[in-house]
Amino acid sequence: MDFRGEARAWLDDNCPDSLRRGMGGYTAGGRKAVYANPDTKLWLDRMAERGWTAPMWPKEYGGGGLSVAENMVLDEEMRRINAPAPLSGHGLTMIGPAIIEFGNDSQCREHLPPITRGDIRWCQGYSEPGAGSDLASLQMRAVEDGDDYVVNGSKIWTSGADGADWIFCLVRTDPKAPKHEGISFLVLDMDTEGVTVSPIELISGSSEFCQTFFDNVRVPKRHLIGKPGEGWTVGKRLLQYERSSIGGRGGTRQKAKTIDEWAKEYAGEDGGRIADHAVRDRVIDQRIGDEAYQLTIRRSFEEATSSKAPSFLSSMFKLYGTEQNMKRNDLLMSILGVQGLGWAGDGFNGGERGSTRAWLRSKANSIEGGSSEIQRNIIAKRVLGLPD
Repeated sequence: MDFRGEARAWLDDNCPDSLRRGMGGYTAGGRKAVYANPDTKLWLDRMAERGWTAPMWPKEYGGGGLSVAENMVLDEEMRRINAPAPLSGHGLTMIGPAIIEFGNDSQCREHLPPITRGDIRWCQGYSEPGAGSDLASLQMRAVEDGDDYVVNGSKIWTSGADGADWIFCLVRTDPKAPKHEGISFLVLDMDTEGVTVSPIELISGSSEFCQTFFDNVRVPKRHLIGKPGEGWTVGKRLLQYERSSIGGRGGTRQKAKTIDEWAKEYAGEDGGRIADHAVRDRVIDQRIGDEAYQLTIRRSFEEATSSKAPSFLSSMFKLYGTEQNMKRNDLLMSILGVQGLGWAGDGFNGGERGSTRAWLRSKANSIEGGSSEIQRNIIAKRVLGLPD
């Protein structure tokens, strides 16, 4: 049996029916995870045992060892039966790939299998109150003390820190070195004494961002990824992985009500078409942009190999994906009109009353993961080769 037939048969036998009908989806996992639908955990465990929570990671670290082509087939077969991705989060899309590239075998064996099983949830410690776009100005210190580093300082906009088990951080280990060269890359357990998390309430009413404080936190030196002073190199590469994920190369998405369907419901339908010409034009423009974007991502994905990290084109994906998502939410709010004003519901994919929250939340897209202004600078310099 070829891989498509094998994958199809296994998915048909193992994906719970409730998940195919949208009753619970993927999870970020972790020690604090709560599963409203037991089938969500069952699906995670089955996929993890198969290695398909991280299909292209090496088998010895809990992955599936699939090729790029096989991974695309798996994605297509999951979409066919409306199966959700079993796992999401920074572990899969950011720190995992970075550890594979920069970590040693011991670090890979310690950290990667718990990620693939959904046992550990990760968060990112990059930005600081005084170091955002100018990240290399970060001041959180890590001072050597025997076999440990002693860490002091704070990180801000640490997404999901209140639900995370481990964090990966950029820290300053050599304050006398040039600012880019005095930075190292550490990972640490969030339950370590001296770590405190304070959620930040957003305009959308959620508190997914946090400020995280570190007060004399002791971190074993074996949790240093790469060499001392090479954190900027590791950190930049990890951002490329992140921007590829934010830009649209995430896990399988289930079927949801489309912008076309919303438009036909609220702007009227005429012979199968959206009745309002102006709305129809805007929907068509959105659809063309989405389709072109997905085809570009697929072309880039097919050209890559499983061992090659994303290039600076990840900044283009992140920038364009951000713009498309904000446009989509603006368009939905325009279509819904006063019916979109409210505070309950699940947003774009769930109901009218949650669209206000989704629209407000989308505004953060142009800041998180590297602001759109920073992405344009990277594209100009690294992709187009324009002069300073």
